[in-house]
Amino acid sequence: MSTDSTDNLIPIEPISFETFDWIPRAPEMYPRAEVTRQTGPYQAAVTASIVGWAPRLPAEALADVEDATRRLVEFDLHAQRTLASDSPALGPMAAILLRTEAASSSQIEQLTTSAKQLALAEIDEGDKANARAVVGNVHAMEAALSLAGEVTEESILAMHKALMLHQRGFDPVFAGRFRDEQVWFGHGEAGPRTADFVAPHHDRIPTAMLDLVRFVRREDLPVLVQVAVAHAQFETIHPFPDGNGRTGRAFAQSILRNKGLVRSTAVPISAGLLVDVDRYFAALGSFREGDAAQIIHEFARASRVAAVTGSGLVDDLASQLEESRAKLAGIRSDAAAWRILPALVSQPAVNTKYVVRALGLGEMAALRALDVLVERGVLVEMTGKSRARVWQHRGILGVLDEYAARIRRMSAKETSFE
Repeated sequence: MSTDSTDNLIPIEPISFETFDWIPRAPEMYPRAEVTRQTGPYQAAVTASIVGWAPRLPAEALADVEDATRRLVEFDLHAQRTLASDSPALGPMAAILLRTEAASSSQIEQLTTSAKQLALAEIDEGDKANARAVVGNVHAMEAALSLAGEVTEESILAMHKALMLHQRGFDPVFAGRFRDEQVWFGHGEAGPRTADFVAPHHDRIPTAMLDLVRFVRREDLPVLVQVAVAHAQFETIHPFPDGNGRTGRAFAQSILRNKGLVRSTAVPISAGLLVDVDRYFAALGSFREGDAAQIIHEFARASRVAAVTGSGLVDDLASQLEESRAKLAGIRSDAAAWRILPALVSQPAVNTKYVVRALGLGEMAALRALDVLVERGVLVEMTGKSRARVWQHRGILGVLDEYAARIRRMSAKETSFE
C-alpha cells in the first residue's frame, strides 16, 4: 500500500511543540562549543489526544488490515491445533514462540544473541550481556501476556520493570517507573536542542498515558489499527528513560491478547518489523507528522510475515519433538526422560539445577534421565566436565537459529508479503 497519494492518507492529529530552556548538566564533561549549542530554548513534542480518534480508512487500507487480520487468526488456529496435538508440549511451544518474539524485538534495538546463548542465559550459564538483556525482554513479554486481561498504566509499568531489571547499566530503582527527566534521540550529547526528536516533557506523561490506555479500551476499532496506533503513540510519548521500544512492542502483544485476536501464544510481529527496520522507524515518524497510514501498513505487513514464518517455526519444532519421541521408543512411559522432553522445546539447553527446579525431580533422578536422553541421541553434553554440566538439544537450537537466519535473509531481499 503506497502512501504517496493523499487518497491513501489516514489523518491523525500530529504532534505539536512547546518551548523550554535547557542548561547542560555537568558542562565540564563536554566541549565548550557543544555546551554553547545546547544552552537555550528547545522544543519538546506534545502528543495529541487519541482517545476520541475517528479513523477514515481508505478501501485499500481496510482490505490490507482485514487480510493481515485473517492471516493472524489462521496462524493462531494452526498453532492451537499443533499445540493441542500433544498437551504436554503446549506450554513449552507457546513459551518458545514468546521467546522468539522477544529476541526479534531486542534485535530491532541492536541487541542480538544466538538461540544457544539465550537458552544458556535462562539457566544462568554463559556470560553474554546481550543474552541477559534479551532474557529481560522475555520477562517483559511474559508480563505483557499475563497482564493482558486489563490493559492499565500499572500493567505497562510491570512490563517495563520485568524488562529493565535484567539490563546491565540501568539503575533498577527506575525500572517500572515513568521518567522524571527530558529525553531525546538523535544528535546532541549535552542537550536536546539539536536532537532529531525530543519526547514530551516528563510532566505530560501521566495525562498522555491515561489517554493512551483509554484509547486501548475502545471496542469500536479494527484491532490491528488499534495496535499500530497505540504502539506509535506509546513510542511518541516515550514514557521511560530507556527500554521504550521493547516495552512498546510487548505492549502491542498485550493488546492483541486483550482483544482476543490471538489466544494461543505470542505472535512474532517483531520479526516482521525486523525485515525492514528503517521503514518501521520512518512510519513512526510519519505518524508524528499526522499520517497513521504507514504504521498501520507496517503492522499489517509484519502480521503477514509473523503468520507465515511463525507457522513454519511451529511445524519445525513439532517435527523435532516427534523425532525425539521416536528416539525414546521402548522406554517406559513413566520414565523421567519423557517428562524432560517437552521442556526442551522452550529450554533447549538445560543443567541439573533447571531440571530439578522446573520438573520437581530429585538430583539423581534428573541425572539418570539426562543420561538416557544422551544415550538415545536426544541431547548432547556440551561442557565435557564432570561437574556443572550443561546439555543441549541441537535440533531445536538449529531450528531457532534457522528461523533467525530466515528473517535476516528476508531483510536482505526485502521479501514481499503484500
